[in-house]
Amino acid sequence: MKIINGGVTAAKGFRAASTAAGIKYKGRQDMAMIYSEVPCKSAGTFTTNLVKAAPVKWDRNQVYSGADAQAVVVNAGIANACTGEEGMEYCRQTAVAAGEALHIPMESVLVASTGVIGMQLPMDRITAGIKTMAPLLGGSLENGEAASRAIMTTDTKNKQAAVEFEIGGKTVTMGGMCKGSGMIHPNMCTMLGFVTTDLAISKELLMEALKEDVKDTFNMISVDGDTSTNDTVLLLANGMAGNPEITEKGEDYDTFCKALNYINETLAKKMAGDGEGCTALFEVTIVGAETREQAKVLAKSVITSSLTKAAIFGHDANWGRILCAMGYSGAQFDPEKVDLYFQSKAGRMQIIENGVALDYSEEEATKILSEPEVTAVADIKMGEATATAWGCDLTFDYVKINADYRS
Repeated sequence: MKIINGGVTAAKGFRAASTAAGIKYKGRQDMAMIYSEVPCKSAGTFTTNLVKAAPVKWDRNQVYSGADAQAVVVNAGIANACTGEEGMEYCRQTAVAAGEALHIPMESVLVASTGVIGMQLPMDRITAGIKTMAPLLGGSLENGEAASRAIMTTDTKNKQAAVEFEIGGKTVTMGGMCKGSGMIHPNMCTMLGFVTTDLAISKELLMEALKEDVKDTFNMISVDGDTSTNDTVLLLANGMAGNPEITEKGEDYDTFCKALNYINETLAKKMAGDGEGCTALFEVTIVGAETREQAKVLAKSVITSSLTKAAIFGHDANWGRILCAMGYSGAQFDPEKVDLYFQSKAGRMQIIENGVALDYSEEEATKILSEPEVTAVADIKMGEATATAWGCDLTFDYVKINADYRS
């Protein structure tokens, strides 16, 4: 697998465009479109929140109907959530407008929205944006990057990833983009993710691969403990790489899954590291677990602890907060057997051994915790299983951003 520059336009046959539709934001692009030259197999995973936005319902119907997908229309600023039948009608109108502009069936159009909950979409601006973007569609890296910037809300950075790999003697490319900075918590997290590939693969295996991979990637991040109404990850495969279609599990399927895992994990970490107001990506790895599920529960409990997140912001090696968060996670372990380490580019240090603090240097620990990427590793000495979760520190700016979000 080769890591390359790019995003949703990296794979053969995929194009993207963006525009400033003036939906909520002023002076910036706030709509994006992804288009494939040929119809795609589609897979998707969606929020587990009982309150689901209209685009989530629309896309679930499209993905599970088995219909081909060929385009995605995304807007930032208004979430089209808690908007009733009118919101669903706006999804249909968006699909109709895109279908007419691109000369494809409306059933092949997916839609996604992110932003303020409860507001209705200004459909005149949405349809005008679609008409503007259709002739601007292009397959350049610049087109993909512009699209990734247009879907941002409180994000401070656009988020992309792309790889190449070989299947059946053919070079296959996969790329993705996502947005997400706040209201992020398993399962899933406010995130929109779009992954495109020119791989030829059956819809059944495409769906299975995505469903399994999000468990260890997007579902292992948290910023603030809030699960969004709009979470959507879409995976489109158009088959233009020309490889023999993957219809059963084996070496080719495993190669594809490794590439998908790299894209999803990279995008997930970019979101966690760009949490609203954050100054650091906080990674927690549990090793020595009896089962993988036990390790995942423990790791997620630590990254969602507000007290631990605040300690990371203060560069404070307050290990008691980590052990406390593990203790109320619901997973069983022996606190008196836990070893804990902090590590970053500045070094690695053991903080506790068998549940008791070592004679470590607070100054050195603060140095390690002052890096933009910080990791805590906890060994619970029960087995061979491991799991990693990603979060961020909790800062003053998180409160400021969310106090002013609607204004």
